[in-house]
Amino acid sequence: MGQADIAQRVGRTISADIPVVAAAFLAEQTMIVVAAADDAGRLWAGQLVGPPGFVRASGTRSIDVEARPVDGEPLAEALCSARHVGMIALQPQRRRRMRVNGVIAPAAYGLHIETAQVYSNCPKYISRRDVREWVTGGTPAVSRSTGLNDAQQQMISRADAFFVASADPDGNADASHRGGNPGFLQVLSPTRLRWPDYRGNSMFMTLGNIAADPRCGLLILDWRTGVALQLTGTAEISWDEATFTTSAQCAIDFTITEVVEIVDASPLRWSEPELSPVNP
Repeated sequence: MGQADIAQRVGRTISADIPVVAAAFLAEQTMIVVAAADDAGRLWAGQLVGPPGFVRASGTRSIDVEARPVDGEPLAEALCSARHVGMIALQPQRRRRMRVNGVIAPAAYGLHIETAQVYSNCPKYISRRDVREWVTGGTPAVSRSTGLNDAQQQMISRADAFFVASADPDGNADASHRGGNPGFLQVLSPTRLRWPDYRGNSMFMTLGNIAADPRCGLLILDWRTGVALQLTGTAEISWDEATFTTSAQCAIDFTITEVVEIVDASPLRWSEPELSPVNP
């Protein structure tokens, strides 16, 4: 893709250690997204939510999270035992993000992560939004299916952001963010999605994983209502220029094998988005 020199340069910014500025950033967050495989080997992306300070660096290579997935969430059972995990902390208010890959294990207070890779990402394609309300008392309601219904398809078509869980053949997981104007995540059928891959940091964490291992998971949030869609399946990179616009470097075709919808998945209610000015 003509970006090898850039990839080698930015790759040198990846470290197992958590910089002081990154630790301060984590302590400000009210939401993180984690990616991991369940016991059947399927990849999922899920959110964890709490007040500022619920996620914090507890050492130069460790992070404590005072939260667990909600009951019925696909990762709720999986994260009861140690496994590879990817994590992304996204701060929409300031268009900032930070990523961590490592090993997660249950703890009395929630979850503990030992870091292997820590790095920040540029603000490209992040919609700016603020928390307008914290709703308490809601009880998460979980439903499962093998395909998207009409309402879920409409929710996806309105999305300006989603999160991707991927992994390499050794099981090392990664969580990433994708953003764009509403409609950039296309519904091709109840079991098929497609999105354009816009040029980012040239790290190729997600594309590299998908090229090596097609397992994939998506998390799509309705930021206004607290509804979450978690999808698992397989992904394939398409180099056919007929499947993407000139603003993208390729397209990703995603085949769904299971859909999990959670109502009241999060107490956070966010404002309407201010779309990124760099969106194609």
